[in-house]
Amino acid sequence: MRLPDFIRTTTFRWTLVVSGAFALCILLMFGFVYWQTAAYMTGRVDSTLARDADAIARDAPEHWQETIDERLRQDPRRIRLAGLFGVDGARIIGNLEGLPDQLVVDSAPQTVSVVRIDNRGHEAQTVRAVARRLRTGEILVLGRNVDELSEIATIVERALVMGLVPALGLGLIAGVFLSLRAQNRVEAVNRRVRRIVAGELRERLPTQGLNDPFDQLAVIVNGMLDEIETLIHGIAGVGDDIAHELRTPLTRVRVGLERGRANAQTLQELQTVADQAIGGLDQSLAIITALLRIAEIEQSRRLEGFSDVALADVVREVGDLYEPIAEDKHIAFKVATESETTVRGDRDLLFEAVANLVDNAVKFTPEGGSVELTLIRLAGETVVRVRDSGPGIGAGERDIIARRFYRSDKSRHTSGLGLGLSLVTAIVKLHGFRFAISSGPGCVAEIFCARTHS
Repeated sequence: MRLPDFIRTTTFRWTLVVSGAFALCILLMFGFVYWQTAAYMTGRVDSTLARDADAIARDAPEHWQETIDERLRQDPRRIRLAGLFGVDGARIIGNLEGLPDQLVVDSAPQTVSVVRIDNRGHEAQTVRAVARRLRTGEILVLGRNVDELSEIATIVERALVMGLVPALGLGLIAGVFLSLRAQNRVEAVNRRVRRIVAGELRERLPTQGLNDPFDQLAVIVNGMLDEIETLIHGIAGVGDDIAHELRTPLTRVRVGLERGRANAQTLQELQTVADQAIGGLDQSLAIITALLRIAEIEQSRRLEGFSDVALADVVREVGDLYEPIAEDKHIAFKVATESETTVRGDRDLLFEAVANLVDNAVKFTPEGGSVELTLIRLAGETVVRVRDSGPGIGAGERDIIARRFYRSDKSRHTSGLGLGLSLVTAIVKLHGFRFAISSGPGCVAEIFCARTHS
């Protein structure tokens, strides 16, 4: 017969193991308590019997019978036994029917079986007894009933059963509950996973807000699913964007070639058409190259090239590169490095990111405007800031300005592919930095390099 699924789970099996270990510990603890109690009580009885027997033996012979009678009279619980036997073993006085055969005279107390005789008749008992040979030849036997030890054992057994059985039952119930709970959560996860595999990318693993290992794992997996969903949507969007962006230049090339073939009258006219076609193909190749570069950066293939990079040097080199370009456009260009900071990263990629920001600033700033490239410390972080006096971006464009191929209405008539900020975003994300662009008149683009050291 097939066992229920919850019994075959690891959680239930471990619960059984823990419950068994717990039961074993309880058994050992109760056994140790009983053993220590029995040893203590037996030791006290033995010492008392030996002391009393020696005291009687030292007393005068004429007092022996009186002492034994007095000892037995002061025994309301009927636990004391005593007997005085002659040299031939005959009973002289006491409540012992006869001299126990297995009792060794003048030895340590022993556990023996005796027959007690009193006004209630004969009664077989197991007692601790000691025997002493008196100086006149008689044998003195003193004993004490040890049925109390059996009673203690019975009490311990009863306490063990009353405590252990409910504890084991509670452990099994807890095991079943935890097993069913874990099984239900796994089934819930499996259902969500099957939906995700079926294409429902918005599904996420369930959490219960308990911050247990299941919830922690679900949070991590959900974060991974968020990234996967973003990448898949990004891939789908890139495919559409590529098709859209390449269709225009390729269509323009095709139309130009058709017209050239039909209308060109001279070699020079045909060469002009060919040059225009080459320019359109170059634009298409530039789009593909830029996309491949972004994909390479996003897949973190450049991590092995990381080293210590002096940001101030990178900023100054970018400033040297764009200063003549800004001067040609009559733009005031300022470079300032307030901090000599070193970061861990790829120097070429960081140079490219800063250069893209400066290139956009110079490109979109009108003649007579200004561009500032600065390296500053802000709230414990090193920040590369590019500020310009151009038209800036609208508040509604802040979240979409870094999308691939996105171009603001203000930049429609400016040459470019719309991939510069996408490239900057990919580089910043690869390095674990943050990137922000402010809205309003002018524009401020900032790279926050959190992991820096001076």
